[in-house]
Amino acid sequence: MPKFKPYDYSQTSMVVINYEDQLQPGTFEHAIHHLIDKKLDLSIFYPHYQNDDTGRPAYDPAILLKIVLFAYSRGITSSREIEWCCESNIIFKALSCDTVPHFTIIASFVSSYPKAIEELFERILLVYDQQGLFGKVLFAIDDGCPPRCKMSSNAAKEWSGTLKELGQKRDKLKRQIRYCLKEHRRINKANPDNEDRIRRSKQTIKTLDKAFDKVDQFLKTATPGQVFAPAKPA
Repeated sequence: MPKFKPYDYSQTSMVVINYEDQLQPGTFEHAIHHLIDKKLDLSIFYPHYQNDDTGRPAYDPAILLKIVLFAYSRGITSSREIEWCCESNIIFKALSCDTVPHFTIIASFVSSYPKAIEELFERILLVYDQQGLFGKVLFAIDDGCPPRCKMSSNAAKEWSGTLKELGQKRDKLKRQIRYCLKEHRRINKANPDNEDRIRRSKQTIKTLDKAFDKVDQFLKTATPGQVFAPAKPA
């Protein structure tokens, strides 16, 4: 029996990292980080804060935007799960500079500025798409998202061309973003104990197991020349 070095994915490790090094160029998280820090005007959020001279320092809206928009790109629309990700996921840690906003702060931010978040997210997605980057990564809004809200991996090919087509693309993005914001508010009310993250994890594992079993069965029983038909997306 071969002997291998032991490993344990559930272990905790203290690792010295540079946060910007985790945001690799060409990824959606890098695009969010750069555009929010360098290109987008966030002054629309500032009047809400009344702590110029007194009061505790608040979370910068840039930080909140980054973690919320990256969460949406991964199908996460729960404030509790976003908080948990900031505690445990390296990309969320990089985007938040290792801060962990409480879920009530995240929920309040989203509910206070839905229109501003929608417009900023739309601009980021349009820029990301125009760079042809949707063709390189899978951008999944949510497992339960209606088909019209799903963004396929070859979206760059589907959405290129004239000004009219760009307008149609913008309308599609608006529907996707509004769905995310709507789901976020719904889940905040319906899942007080972070049940959504547990449900999503179980559903993902179930889907993977089902897909593996189908491929495995095909490889065992298929005849030469037979074509494998993958399951159609829900």
